[in-house]
Amino acid sequence: MNTQFFVFAAITVAIAVFTYLQCRKAPRSGDDNAEYFLAGRTLSWYFIAGSITLTNLSTDQLVGMNGNQMLLLAWWELAAVVGLLILAFVFVPIYYRYNCATTTELLEKRYGKQSLRSLVSILFLLGNVFLYLPIMLYTGSLFLKSMFGLEASTLTIACALAALGSSYAIFGGLRAVAVSDTLSGIGLLSLSLVVVWLSLDAINFDFSGIPADRLTMIGGADSPIPWTTLFTGMLFIQIFYWSTNQTITQRAMAAPSVREAQKGVLAAAAIRLLIVPAIIVIPGICAYKLYGDIGDATFGTLVGDLLPGWLSGTFAAMMVAAVLTSFNSVLNSSSTLYVIDLHEPYVNKGANVHRLNIWVSIAFVACALLLVPIYDGAESIINLVQQLNGLLSMPILSVFIVGLVFRGVAAGAAGIALVSGVALYAVFSFVWTPIHYIHLMAITLFFCIAIALIANRLVFEGQAKLSFAKALPA
Repeated sequence: MNTQFFVFAAITVAIAVFTYLQCRKAPRSGDDNAEYFLAGRTLSWYFIAGSITLTNLSTDQLVGMNGNQMLLLAWWELAAVVGLLILAFVFVPIYYRYNCATTTELLEKRYGKQSLRSLVSILFLLGNVFLYLPIMLYTGSLFLKSMFGLEASTLTIACALAALGSSYAIFGGLRAVAVSDTLSGIGLLSLSLVVVWLSLDAINFDFSGIPADRLTMIGGADSPIPWTTLFTGMLFIQIFYWSTNQTITQRAMAAPSVREAQKGVLAAAAIRLLIVPAIIVIPGICAYKLYGDIGDATFGTLVGDLLPGWLSGTFAAMMVAAVLTSFNSVLNSSSTLYVIDLHEPYVNKGANVHRLNIWVSIAFVACALLLVPIYDGAESIINLVQQLNGLLSMPILSVFIVGLVFRGVAAGAAGIALVSGVALYAVFSFVWTPIHYIHLMAITLFFCIAIALIANRLVFEGQAKLSFAKALPA
């Protein structure tokens, strides 16, 4: 344990020091918003790729997906490649054409109303603060407890992770987040592949005895991912997450050009295709043969048993770094949305961005910590995340689609569709669930688009016209 802790502490400090040195020598922008939230628009493609990869890949993937202990979950990562391609070739050029600092700024410029932008920003913030931030802290704490056998409570460990992770977002802004993401990503992906190999070796590369339903890629109607959902809601989930989610797109918006942003996104897509599917399902499947069904404790138990002490300390450092980078990425994007979309337009245009960023970040962290105990004991954290995502994701995506495809739609009509979609999916989730929730996401999306167009015609007496948003050439 002493060796593990020493290696863990040394690597954690080394990442922080290198990040500090890298950020200190970087050129500074005269615009505080661009500096804190877009790294002065100077991010190179490799930092964009690293930050996008590590922002998404954290303990909620490694712990949650391996915790399902079935091959089927790889579809989330394979489908993500499509979402990244759409971001690279459709959304990135549009964001650059409209010179956006937030994804919601595009809505204001297409609909002509600040109010709709603000409403969507509030919904994004609700998702970040009440869903993503606490779940990242919970899964990170769970991993450390199961790997090291810690006696401390989940909430105590979460407090330590939150304090360390928020320091990057609070004091360094997006540049520090992106640099630390990339450093952590190299180590985490490399060691995760080592875990894959050791897991396979532990079962002698023999999958016999593992139930067929855990080895299939064709999900049945009662599985986490029925195969038919690949043709309905799965694609739209990926478009929402990779193309309209501020936490992801903010990295692409921070490049000096469209081409540099696209290179970073395509590199992230290659990593997602070639490396990520293996590391989020194979260890879990092997663990089923070794331990049986142990749920979300799978990954930490496997790493603790298979890796030698010094290497497990290294891996723990990389995993904690992944938690910190994902956490500070969401925290930074949340602060971005609040400061740019809500505080400056409605409270104080000339606010001190540095000071405001500190206080807003502290408030978001406090809320996330209060929610950690709620997620403690969830049967499958990754399935819970994906299902709850539908409350906001499809209604928000519908507003983007209508705004990009049509002209002449009133912001109020989009707002009605947004609220109606949240209400409909809430009914599907908590009252009546006739079919799988991924199918219900697709139904919710098309319902919202239809409501927006109908409300525009009947309530606002507008005439929607096809007018696709044009993009900047690469």
